[in-house]
Amino acid sequence: MTRLPSIQELDKLRARLQKEKDPSRNVIAICRSTGCTAHGSAAVIAAFEEELEKAGITNTEILTTGCHGFCEKGPIVVIRPEEIFYHSVTPEDVPDIVEKTIQNGEIVERLLFTDPQTGEKIVKETDIPFYKHQERVIFGSNGVIDPTRIEDYIAISGYEALGKALQMTPAQIIEEVKKSGLRGRGGAGFPTGRKWEFTRNASGDTKYIICNADEGDPGAFMDRSLLEGNPHSVLEGMLIGAYAIGAQKGFIYVRNEYPLAVKHLERALNQMREYGLLGQSILGTDFSFDLEICRGAGAFVCGEETALMASIEGRAGEPRSRPPYPAESGLWGKPTNINNVKSWANVTRIIKDGSEAYRKVGTETSSGTMIFSLVGKINNTGLVEVPMGITLREMIYNIGGGVPDGKEFKAIQTGGPSGGCIPAELLDLQVDYDKLTEAGSMMGSGGMIVMDENTCMVDVARYFVNFLKGESCGKCTPCREGLYQMHEILERICNGNGTEEDLILLEDLANVMKVGSLCMLGGTAPNPVLTTLRFFRDEYIAHIKDKKCPAGVCKALIEYTINDNCTGCGLCQKNCPQGAISGEERNQRSIDPEKCIRCGVCFDVCKFDAVEVV
Repeated sequence: MTRLPSIQELDKLRARLQKEKDPSRNVIAICRSTGCTAHGSAAVIAAFEEELEKAGITNTEILTTGCHGFCEKGPIVVIRPEEIFYHSVTPEDVPDIVEKTIQNGEIVERLLFTDPQTGEKIVKETDIPFYKHQERVIFGSNGVIDPTRIEDYIAISGYEALGKALQMTPAQIIEEVKKSGLRGRGGAGFPTGRKWEFTRNASGDTKYIICNADEGDPGAFMDRSLLEGNPHSVLEGMLIGAYAIGAQKGFIYVRNEYPLAVKHLERALNQMREYGLLGQSILGTDFSFDLEICRGAGAFVCGEETALMASIEGRAGEPRSRPPYPAESGLWGKPTNINNVKSWANVTRIIKDGSEAYRKVGTETSSGTMIFSLVGKINNTGLVEVPMGITLREMIYNIGGGVPDGKEFKAIQTGGPSGGCIPAELLDLQVDYDKLTEAGSMMGSGGMIVMDENTCMVDVARYFVNFLKGESCGKCTPCREGLYQMHEILERICNGNGTEEDLILLEDLANVMKVGSLCMLGGTAPNPVLTTLRFFRDEYIAHIKDKKCPAGVCKALIEYTINDNCTGCGLCQKNCPQGAISGEERNQRSIDPEKCIRCGVCFDVCKFDAVEVV
């Protein structure tokens, strides 16, 4: 690599790289993200390398990419230029793909996606419903570049936005970001341009920027996948932000549990330094800037900006009261701007295409697209990028493929563990910052957990309150004691010992926590409780008055019995860990309630719907 002395030289490099790309060349794109790696994509890559060499094929490139989004179908292999999508590929499938598809242009039908609604085999990636209804503006490049090669990124217009920004004034950049309507993608949804402006106008010569990649929500992996699959899109946004704000140093605060993201970030930073995109006099301008990676130790509270800054400084990751806000006094007392991974990636797009083009997507108050992790009781699990304003129904049924096993949709939690649970009657709710807040939930960083008819909403509230209780830093009384007491009450209710007065106490506690907590961990922690009380109060009443769990989840309130459907196969008896099931061969079995620990194994293994929950 050669240091690029000017914006013009960067443009020349990009033009050369684009010219060298042969659009008709066969490319085997293989996902090498954390998810696909866990499914064995490394062995698939090795098998392709061996098979191509054995067949003497030299006109085909193996491209290892980041996450394609359809995570449950990994390892994913896409053959270009035809865009043939193969899923769940194993090393044993590789000889067939090379012989039939690469050499003879035939389709290996068993590896194609089958639409569960129509039974149709779909060849092209973009025709699969999961992808068809998305608008992959930020995330789409993940599947077409090798994240370890900066040249791949430059060839798809990478660092073009930086070159454009360096020819603008900082005020012009900030105005463009303000006009775009971009709001923070990390949870609070504060207007990004205004935050930049505050930091730019703050007094002091030394300023910092931070990328918050401390993604701690259960089931969320959007930020990790962006950093693994296209780190330069985030880093370019940070360079633009640093130039606009007047920052000399930046930090990427990333979870240590994300080793592949850290590895790709380290490689990307080294490549940027070699090309002169970091350091002194970037691209021959008077802009100098450098970046450093800080690894977080996994504390959920460090997603809060003041706790995150304390952690970078080497102190305990605890939030502090505000004001002063970070824009005025942040890292080491200097003006600091903090944005989420997805926010920085959006900046690159805004400067490249312009604020007017950016605003054409989304709603009036929530512009652009948002990347969500769609998980839980849903047929198509994975990462989806959609325009702001899409409805929950479109998300769950058009993209997610609906709820498995023909079960009824019951609720969806948006916004992570501090988000609210939205019921089926609000399926046509638009997904934007304001509409979700009105429903008692929030956008958060983009986590979505789908729940079906067999989900107990009281148990859901208990689960998330218990998670947040363990993650509270304990610095302020409302959060520390409020979460503890909330969990105690929910435990009582789930065990059949609750009272109607407990529901009043839960609401009182929630209100105290909202107004009295030091940071938003405590301020938003009551959301799962308040929304389940608001939309599923009847389930709380059933637990309290009837001593029953309608969903059959809370162990203290259920009992397993065997009905007349029993064929006497004995499968339940063989699998019962407590020896609680008795009966003679080919005769109906019975369960001893005294021995039964309500583990549900008998229910799971029975093939004849003979085991009931009462």
